Amino acid sequence: MTTDIQSHESIKVTRATRSSWAALGVAVPLLVVLAMLPYYASRGTQQNLVILFSLILLGTMWNLLAGYGGMVSIGQQAYIGIGAFGLVYIADEIGLDPFIAVPIAVVIAGVISLPISFLAFRLSGGYFAIGTWVIAEVIRLLTMQVDVLGGGTGVTLQAMSQALSPGRRIAYVYWLSLVGVVLAIVITYLVMRSRLGLGFTAIRDDAVAAGSLGVRVVRSRRIVFVIAAMGSALAGTMIAANTLRVVPDSIYSVEWSAFMIFIVVIGGIGTIEGPIVGAIIFFALQQWLSDLGTWYLVILGLTAIVITLFLPRGVWGLISGNGRIRLFPVGYVVASPLEKFSLVGRKTDA
Repeated sequence: MTTDIQSHESIKVTRATRSSWAALGVAVPLLVVLAMLPYYASRGTQQNLVILFSLILLGTMWNLLAGYGGMVSIGQQAYIGIGAFGLVYIADEIGLDPFIAVPIAVVIAGVISLPISFLAFRLSGGYFAIGTWVIAEVIRLLTMQVDVLGGGTGVTLQAMSQALSPGRRIAYVYWLSLVGVVLAIVITYLVMRSRLGLGFTAIRDDAVAAGSLGVRVVRSRRIVFVIAAMGSALAGTMIAANTLRVVPDSIYSVEWSAFMIFIVVIGGIGTIEGPIVGAIIFFALQQWLSDLGTWYLVILGLTAIVITLFLPRGVWGLISGNGRIRLFPVGYVVASPLEKFSLVGRKTDA
């Protein structure tokens, strides 16, 4: 007797899901509404949304650095300050248009972060985290020695306020911030869909194993380090353009890193959606609790503790059913399960 086994498998994998198509359908009209907002919303609302956009941008960059790249940094405020002071210097001292100065300041931050990465990458784990903080403090002290940047008292961005009326300036800054945050999310999404993003995930899980499989660990980490620095600098230009005042002690404050960590932890680390959700929650808490003084910080701390203990994947992990809903799909899912598997026996005489 002989038996012939025949199998027919039809498995289709895809990135897009129903939830991602639904998200796209909602995102397009939402962006149109947000783009038209300066025509019907107050200046205060626009300025508040700039703050929200900067928080989303900072959370996205820290998540890219730590959640995907496996590098926990508490020194990203260095690049926030470089972006802010770079905008002021290029616009006021050199005389370029402030909106042209923004991308130049972002590029400068990326260039500065490149040699810094060679120093920071000599450290790992907790030493890397503390090292990035020390580097940020050194940059703050160096900035305070530059008289043209106001020394320790800070400086005012004059070019933007002199060239534009208050209403037009706020609208232009709002549009700049909207474009900036959308661009950051799209770049993060495209990077994580690429082979480079796959390498980031492997490095985060086990750098040694990733290296043995051919992933260029140091090169990949350096790329994400520079991208995160440029994104943080972009947020710094948004903050400076929104407030028109840059002070070293505030723009280089470690509170910015604390905000980023809080946003990513409560939103959901290792996802694109998490920092967006976390930034919205954090912004709402800021608006509601800012008048409570020290109790504001206590409530923030308790919120972080509760979510860490009971929602280890963050609020987005709860909303998405631990990843079943994906608005920004970066991996693959099975679109159609095993359709047919048959075992056909055929008897013959021996």
